[in-house]
Amino acid sequence: MRTSLVARAAGSLAPVVLLAGLLAGCGTDDPKAGCDWMKDQAPASDAGGTVILVDGSASVRGSASDAGGLDYAPAIDALLKERVQAGDTFSVGTFAGTPGDVDWVYRNRSADWKRSARSSGNRESNRDGAIGCLTDDVTTAQRAVPANGGTDVLAALGTGAGLFHDVEGPRRLVVLSDGLSTAGCADLRPAVFGSEPEIEAIVSVCATQGEFAELPDLGGVDVTFVGLGHSAGEQPSANQAQRAWLARLWKTLCERAGGTGTTCTTSDTPVGSAHAPDSTGQVPADPVVPYRDGRSRTYPLPGAALFDTDSARLRPAATAPLTGIAVRARTTPGLDRVEVDGYVDPRGGSGNDRSLSQSRADAVAEVLVAHGVPESHVSAYGRGVSPGCSAVRSTEDMSAKERLQCDRRVDVRVFWK
Repeated sequence: MRTSLVARAAGSLAPVVLLAGLLAGCGTDDPKAGCDWMKDQAPASDAGGTVILVDGSASVRGSASDAGGLDYAPAIDALLKERVQAGDTFSVGTFAGTPGDVDWVYRNRSADWKRSARSSGNRESNRDGAIGCLTDDVTTAQRAVPANGGTDVLAALGTGAGLFHDVEGPRRLVVLSDGLSTAGCADLRPAVFGSEPEIEAIVSVCATQGEFAELPDLGGVDVTFVGLGHSAGEQPSANQAQRAWLARLWKTLCERAGGTGTTCTTSDTPVGSAHAPDSTGQVPADPVVPYRDGRSRTYPLPGAALFDTDSARLRPAATAPLTGIAVRARTTPGLDRVEVDGYVDPRGGSGNDRSLSQSRADAVAEVLVAHGVPESHVSAYGRGVSPGCSAVRSTEDMSAKERLQCDRRVDVRVFWK
């Protein structure tokens, strides 16, 4: 009889022990535990909303699935703490490729920790856990591999702002991107990156009335841009003046799109480098923004004039044009640097696109150095499959053969101070 009573007592305590274990999982030992309440809790009708848009293009995460890319989490830590403290409803997603498409990690998830539990200790634990979970969610968005290449930041802004139609509280849109649009009215591939009139011209084109207008409706939204001008992978790096120009451009576009009641800011918080993401698949090529600043010149050289098919050995006929470029480069007053970009056409499918384009770029760089360009001033980059020829010349009047040769070109870019 005594054994039976003990057994029944132990059985009656089992739910209590189980509950205690679950509550312990929400404690401070693991600040990210217990985030399920964010999935289950309905947003309050008067809650504010925060939408986080993460640029998933190759220019911020590298071209390969195992590239490190940028790490935005430290740069937005203070902002996440502020918005979680306010109990916002969060949406997190990745944009790249098709204009306006966002791959959502989730939409409209409540972080109103004050309603998440009865005890103050559990509520505070949920608050801290929400911050950790949101940080992980941003990392998840960074690891998403887009289906297509290219970037349209304005279109992504419009999609993100569209989630605010039912939000009665403060509305905040956070854009984690280098700001290098390669599509739409704000395509920056031909930009000079230094002129105020150029900013006004881009804004004017984007604000064109009628069916061609591309400015989204940002009325009443607080927009924060993080990481403008900070790129990863093979994208050329912006200098301080170019980053400042990008900040003025996106602030002006944002203010024109929002009007009264909209606050547009750019964050100067440093963006770090991330460890290799746990994703699979090749990242689609992103068209390169060459940062034309009025102090550079690009010499595009058709691949057929330089190399045989699937070869990185320079043809004898390549010596003359490369010697001419080397002379121009070494005699350029205030020479800053020479960048050699190698591309291959999409026919190969042999798996060595990156190595072949690098070998071709290296071969051209060696000739430039051999003809007097200081080796310390020359860098070679294998870009892999070409994103297209539009930055070099119009393809409308090209034959299929000409487009193919343009795709397998080598660009020599000479920069001066």
